[in-house]
Amino acid sequence: MRTGFAQLPLHGGQAPAWLFSRMVRLSREVVGHVVAEYGADEVLRRLSDPYWFQAFGCVLGFDWHSSGVTTTVTGALKEGIRGHERDFGFYAAGGKGAVSRRTPHEVTAACERLSSDPAPLVHASRTAAKVDSAAVQDGYQLYHHAFFFTPAGGWCVVQQGMDGTSRTARRYHWLSESVASFVNEPHAAVCCDSRGAVLNLVASDSASTREASAKLAARAPDETLSALRTVPNLVLPAHHEVRGADIDPRYLHRILLRTYEQAPADFESLLGIEGVGAKTLRALALAAELIYGVRASTRDPARFSFAHGGKDGHPYPVDRETYDKTIEVLGTAVKRARVDGSEQVKALKRLARFA
Repeated sequence: MRTGFAQLPLHGGQAPAWLFSRMVRLSREVVGHVVAEYGADEVLRRLSDPYWFQAFGCVLGFDWHSSGVTTTVTGALKEGIRGHERDFGFYAAGGKGAVSRRTPHEVTAACERLSSDPAPLVHASRTAAKVDSAAVQDGYQLYHHAFFFTPAGGWCVVQQGMDGTSRTARRYHWLSESVASFVNEPHAAVCCDSRGAVLNLVASDSASTREASAKLAARAPDETLSALRTVPNLVLPAHHEVRGADIDPRYLHRILLRTYEQAPADFESLLGIEGVGAKTLRALALAAELIYGVRASTRDPARFSFAHGGKDGHPYPVDRETYDKTIEVLGTAVKRARVDGSEQVKALKRLARFA
């Protein structure tokens, strides 16, 4: 289940080398404490919690209210545990840009050392990325994908997309132990400053669209393409207009021939077919409405604002018990960290300001 996402201002640049090296060291100490006290699976749970992740970034010393916290914190953590994976029982793969595309290779390499099957983990990584880049069409282009996992097969994903128009980034979190379905209401909590109409193919209200899309994808493409040629524009749904001109019939024909040959049994299988992306899914959703009369959801999965930290109760109050536990765990970890005393004091002060 996706456990949440946060929308943040989009900032360029990167953390200076002196800061990043300290973040690497402190992240290793904090995670080492959490593993020792609660186990590696608890690290996955913590990283999948948008609020804990944000507080973690604050403790490490990065500007918490910017998109850079996602890439820098996951990068520091990946570097911090390097060489300590077996001790922690905790592994990291992926990253920003081209590094994100190496995730399957890095996961496979780690699993070979563990003598375990990488296939379920690679599937989880790829499907989570495909859902947030194609099945939830919210205007954010994924550019960062970090994948954390344990030898027992537990995993979490922290990935981020950018919207160049609004100059904001949105972060998505996934947690394996909560996954009931990759394609039906995969998120339990969402953090972002604004909400709007999106094409949400993983909403429960989109179940009929998912079923119809998979059915159409398994057929010869003629009926689908014929239906899409009948109207120049279609409002689908809730006044969300998609123009016929946005659909390239030649490209779509090639993709639909591929899906026809592979005959996906369901929507998740459809997502796994190479070449099936946002445009293909949008076209299939259009065809599903025209042929079967089913409408996809445009409900934004956002649940509460993260810009205010949730502490002022606007628009949704934070769980106080969870909030206090976050501060307690991080505070204890920093106090026990084997780092310079001045670094400890500064980290605790940053945590106090965040709280």
